[in-house]
Amino acid sequence: MIILGVDPGLAITGFGVVRVENNRHTVLGYGAVRTSAKETTAQRLETIYRELSKLIAEFKPDCLAVEELFFNRNASTALAVGQARGVAILAGSHAGLPVFEYTPLQVKTAVTGYGRADKEQVAYMVCMLLGLPSAPQPDDVTDALAICLCHGYNANDWGRGR
Repeated sequence: MIILGVDPGLAITGFGVVRVENNRHTVLGYGAVRTSAKETTAQRLETIYRELSKLIAEFKPDCLAVEELFFNRNASTALAVGQARGVAILAGSHAGLPVFEYTPLQVKTAVTGYGRADKEQVAYMVCMLLGLPSAPQPDDVTDALAICLCHGYNANDWGRGR
């Protein structure tokens, strides 16, 4: 199974592509879609959609996993993230991919065993579990890879099935 994991954001949308085979996770690619604050919101969302669609065409994932929106104190930030998240879901849906959603708590628990883990703990475990020499930057990319791991474990009954 190939998973496209997405950590949505209007300025930076992190992505990771991971293959899960025989309970082994192998990184196929990762990076970030960046948009400029000088562009309109519509242009920025179009860029995210277009770039994610290119990734889907390139890697041919079996599914898309995306982080659920969590409460944010800044309403405008939450709205922008929600819009980017919707575009990511739409890109996956248009490509015929099943879309899976995970809360930050679920992702952290899957990767570290502790739902309140900090960014450094998540980054460390992503590197250990995927054999990366260092955590990808920005953090959104590491988070996207963590989402891939979370889905890989959930889709495979936490390593006990299939």
